Amino acid sequence: MHNEASVILKQKIGQLISSLPEENTLVFLKEHSQIIDEYLQTGFETSMVGPSMDLAKNPYVFIALGGYGRQEQCVYSDVDLLFLFKQRVPDEAESLIREIVYPLWDIGLDVGYATRSIKECLSLARNDFEVLTSLLDARFICGMSPLYSELMQQLREKIIKKDRKKIINRLVESSYERHIRFGDSTYRLEPNLKEGQGGLRDYHVILWLARIEFKLKQPRDFEYYGRLSHEEFKDLTEALSFIWNVRNRLHLLAGRKCDQLHFENQLLLAEKFKFKKTNGQQPVERFLGRLHSRMDFIKQQHLMFLYELGYTAGRKPRKLPEKFSNVNGVEIIRDMLNYTSSEEILNSPDLLLSIFEESMRLKIPLSAEAKRMVKEFGYLIDTDFRNSASNVKAFERILLTPAPTFNVLKEMLSTNFLSRFIPEYKIIVNLVQYDEYHLYPVDKHLLRTVQIIKNYASGDYATDPLCVDLYKELKSKKLLLWGALLHDIGKGDLTVDHSQGGAKIAGKILSEKGFKLRDIETVSFLIERHLFLIKIATRRDIHDEETAISCARTIKDIDRLKMLYLLTVADSIATGPKAWNDWMQTLFRDLFLKVLNVLEKGELASREAVKAVEKKKYQVLSQASSPESKKNLEELFNVFSPRYLLYADTGRIMEDIKLYESLGENDFVWNITKSADANTRIVRICAKDRPGLFSKISGIFTLNNIDIIDAQIFTWRNQIALDIFNVQPPPDQLFEDDRWERAGKNLQSALSGDLDLAKTLSEKMAAYRSFKTPGLLRPHRIVIDNDSSSFFTIVEIFTYDFPGLLFTITDALFKCKLDIWVAKIATKVDQVVDVFYVRDFDGQKVDSPDQVAAIKVAIEKRLPAAGSN
Repeated sequence: MHNEASVILKQKIGQLISSLPEENTLVFLKEHSQIIDEYLQTGFETSMVGPSMDLAKNPYVFIALGGYGRQEQCVYSDVDLLFLFKQRVPDEAESLIREIVYPLWDIGLDVGYATRSIKECLSLARNDFEVLTSLLDARFICGMSPLYSELMQQLREKIIKKDRKKIINRLVESSYERHIRFGDSTYRLEPNLKEGQGGLRDYHVILWLARIEFKLKQPRDFEYYGRLSHEEFKDLTEALSFIWNVRNRLHLLAGRKCDQLHFENQLLLAEKFKFKKTNGQQPVERFLGRLHSRMDFIKQQHLMFLYELGYTAGRKPRKLPEKFSNVNGVEIIRDMLNYTSSEEILNSPDLLLSIFEESMRLKIPLSAEAKRMVKEFGYLIDTDFRNSASNVKAFERILLTPAPTFNVLKEMLSTNFLSRFIPEYKIIVNLVQYDEYHLYPVDKHLLRTVQIIKNYASGDYATDPLCVDLYKELKSKKLLLWGALLHDIGKGDLTVDHSQGGAKIAGKILSEKGFKLRDIETVSFLIERHLFLIKIATRRDIHDEETAISCARTIKDIDRLKMLYLLTVADSIATGPKAWNDWMQTLFRDLFLKVLNVLEKGELASREAVKAVEKKKYQVLSQASSPESKKNLEELFNVFSPRYLLYADTGRIMEDIKLYESLGENDFVWNITKSADANTRIVRICAKDRPGLFSKISGIFTLNNIDIIDAQIFTWRNQIALDIFNVQPPPDQLFEDDRWERAGKNLQSALSGDLDLAKTLSEKMAAYRSFKTPGLLRPHRIVIDNDSSSFFTIVEIFTYDFPGLLFTITDALFKCKLDIWVAKIATKVDQVVDVFYVRDFDGQKVDSPDQVAAIKVAIEKRLPAAGSN
């Protein structure tokens, strides 16, 4: 009988899933739960085992737990059941389980069950937090309903009432631990729909807390008892419905229960939800933006609910110090800011901004009701309010005030105040860039950038001493912070360059807010050029004086240079951990100091370079042990390239001289050292120069699974090459020495001609010819620049990383009869930008149109197909 019922159940579930609604997900969840209820109810009524258990003497009941209890039954959700008995669990219960549960397993349902008495349930709930939370969601299915009521009453009387504070503390603590483990889903590139911050579990915690604290029974009671306004409850329902809809579709794509939204499913889901490309924004980016906005709403509701119960993100209950508002119309209730009445806002709209100033001063948040009122009366901001001089100054006070722990701008964003005060913000709210590089939606990235810059005002030299000092020296900090707040405002329309478009938008915003023309030009310059320095640092030879001079001519002003440096550092850090590292920080700081030196001393700073080289020469020669030794050192010093002498300090020059002296008749010698943090290796290779040397070295590294992070190439006038590589260590560091020994033998064979490197690498690279990178693959781009350098042609390749990429490109350049003098390798996670300074074998630039075209074709032929937008 029950096997037949389970088959019918399977058919019903299949029919329900096949007609999964695109919008009304809540109906699906409830209907899915109900058809399982019907199976269990039928099973109870027709059970062959039930009558033998004497229902009158030892009543029992079927109870739904967890998500099934909440009637949140997604496509492949678990079915959690409790078979509850009034007294002890009888021996016949095992037969009942075989009769009821086993058929569900047979049709593929993931069913978890427990058979317990009331006494056992209470004992477990008292000691096991997961059991307690599952019982908070308990729902009667069938059986003796008074038994279910008795369980819930005793649970409340004996456990919840007695240990209320302890239970709430544990709920808050577990939320904090969960957020640490799964991260903030509103920022994650691959968010967890259930466990991450802003996920469904945050909503469940709100629900559990409401049931404990306010005896709420159903979600609609949030509105009925005034915990949420009608509009907020509507927004909550819409947010949950969308997330559950995504979760259902994800289950179907994965063919199993799945909560982690991986890259490979994001494009498919965007297509399923029928998002369209708009203003250059891809469908998947619009889909993720919608998802982020819904999860951010859940996150904000969760944080506010905890705060109203007296908890902060720090988990511990807050002590409530006595605080007073200095603003008429604003009061403090339970350590939160409130409006005394809505009439006060109508009479004085400036209160919409004043309450945020008070929040900044007192470091306490707005209450849920105050936030509602800011949203409700937001239309008042759309008038002259947003451009009045007094309100602009008040906003700038908030913008300028350091906020190490309490960020008022986030509150202004979540209440829509910011997007009304700056209407151009609306289009970038929850705007997601679909790659592995940008960790945060654009609006949150902008606020993080502002926050990082404001942290420099605290004077904490542990963060970045140079940035702290530069921030202190700025004449107009507010212009930098406006630039930070608006630097990506142009990303709302991706059909145009966001830096140039953003500069125009910012100019319009600041003009309307009454800024002076000079200040508008400064902020617009910062926005238009906010990627300028980082591109130069990672794509140009910073040891070439032309680079620093060219930068100085573009920037022109020392104060602008300092602001641009601070903005670039903060922007990179705020982008995500993959956009900023110690190597990039050092490279960028070196470029900044070189440009600063040119601006301070003029383009005749080259005299300083000459003095520096002369000083190094004196220090090197002073270490000679004899006149003959001094003569040899001077001869060697004179063959060093100017780039090398500017790059290396005296100590490094002496070490490289020792490396060169050990070369003798060998083809090469190398020295391998660990970086300061031991995460990378510095490989210094001194070799007899020959065409294709750099290509062969990079190929050997690929052959031995050694990833190159950066490379510097120095060719001395005596046909000696000093190539310096910053690389990732071999995968198995236990056998690192063996791997380096093998790589050395491989390189020797390649240089002697005994190893056909291209043939050896071909099999290894073939597996990656049809590679797939998460995200939207943009076409390869090859740029030949003959303007930036007087002596070299600069070749830039924008492509996607795969094993052997560097060898592939450098081998193509070698076969075009080009010598590589400088290499800059910058991996942006989602895209690689490799830059090479080259000259032909005769030492000339490559500037004829035919040569340029031939180089592009040669490189393109060697790169795998990456598709196009």
